[in-house]
Amino acid sequence: MARTHGDSWDLASSVGATATLVATGRAIASTHEHGLIDDPFAAPLVRAVGIEAFTKMVDGELDLAVLDAVAPDAAARARANIDEMAVRTRFFDDYFMAAVGGDSAGVAASSEIRQAVILASGLDARAYRLAWPESTVVYEIDQPEVIEFKTRTLAGLGAEPTAERRTVPIDLREDWPAALRAAGFDPSRPTAWLAEGLLIYLPPEAQDKLFDNIHELSAPGSAVATEFVPGLKAFDADKAREAAAGFQQLGLNMDMPSLVYHGERHSAADYLAAKGWQTAGIGRVDLHARHGLTATVLGDDDPMREIIYISGTLG
Repeated sequence: MARTHGDSWDLASSVGATATLVATGRAIASTHEHGLIDDPFAAPLVRAVGIEAFTKMVDGELDLAVLDAVAPDAAARARANIDEMAVRTRFFDDYFMAAVGGDSAGVAASSEIRQAVILASGLDARAYRLAWPESTVVYEIDQPEVIEFKTRTLAGLGAEPTAERRTVPIDLREDWPAALRAAGFDPSRPTAWLAEGLLIYLPPEAQDKLFDNIHELSAPGSAVATEFVPGLKAFDADKAREAAAGFQQLGLNMDMPSLVYHGERHSAADYLAAKGWQTAGIGRVDLHARHGLTATVLGDDDPMREIIYISGTLG
């Protein structure tokens, strides 16, 4: 079903199901011998959502090789997506830790950053699993039902945040800056922002507005991280559906191409740079190589082959 203005979802439908897909990838990647990430909350969150195919994946009850029976190289693509999730998660984990005064990721460390904002947080459990410095406040913004589900599920697991976690249950199409301020956010203090796995689900003008809002709410010394997919300008929905055909055989009623906004849009790095942010980007192949992995070479018709991971600082 195509996106509409004001559409909504839970974690088993529409855009919300993609958050569960991402958590599935994190759960499987956490068991991999490369040890790039360790997300102990991903698998129980996936089980709690209750999408059977994803649950079987995280429990090791589904052999991805069965995908090849319905689409050539489908299993290889699925495994590539899991590796992608590992390096992507590690990139943004490292970014946050560097931004608040840790190390790595190429982000200038700033011991002054003690507030972080995760936009469209989904099943992201960074507020529970990262080693945040004392007095750090992590704000999570997402649809009310998504926020409520994750909070309730993690509480049921006995999980405790490793920072002060403040939730902002609001759709990003609404006045989320006002809601963020109402939750205690202080725009006069430097902030570490994260927009992970979000931009492709925004129309081009909404992407620009998102970064406009981030800029307006950011004090000097703030940091930002996201990823950009240049290939969306030539996105072919029919070819994308062919590539994902195997997942339909697993009972996954997800029409990913209908959830994505494609066409021309500004480069996230260039748009931020024009506002005074110092940005740097790394492509998916180089990011895999950084961690000793070989990125699967995707076809020229796959828009995700050119993912660029971006981080930057203001002032």
